[in-house]
Amino acid sequence: MKAEDIGVVVAAIAAEPKGGIVVGPDLLTAANQRLIVAEVARVRLPAIYPFRYFAAAGGLMSYGVDTRDAFRLAGDYVGRVLKGARTAELPVQAPTKFEFVVNLATAKEFGLSIPPSLLARADEVIE
Repeated sequence: MKAEDIGVVVAAIAAEPKGGIVVGPDLLTAANQRLIVAEVARVRLPAIYPFRYFAAAGGLMSYGVDTRDAFRLAGDYVGRVLKGARTAELPVQAPTKFEFVVNLATAKEFGLSIPPSLLARADEVIE
């Protein structure tokens, strides 16, 4: 898919009854974050994004790896290598910290009410 296809795809999903979208974490979505958020908002389509910065840019909600924690872990690996650790002997680590962000301003704009139980589980609520 190309960036110019994003609007067409979002409109097609929005045409389906009770539609919604889960945006995956890849280079296309990262490079076109603002376009995707704008197109989804234009058709008022509920969506969940892979990273906090999508919700901060106006997306409805995000759930994904806490990138700050991931970079902290990467820094630890760099420190180990600089101290002489062999990279082949370092364990592979999976992310251990995830974050859930809800953008209440976007929910209100879409005419959605977010249940208090869901808001209570959020790591951050953007108002």
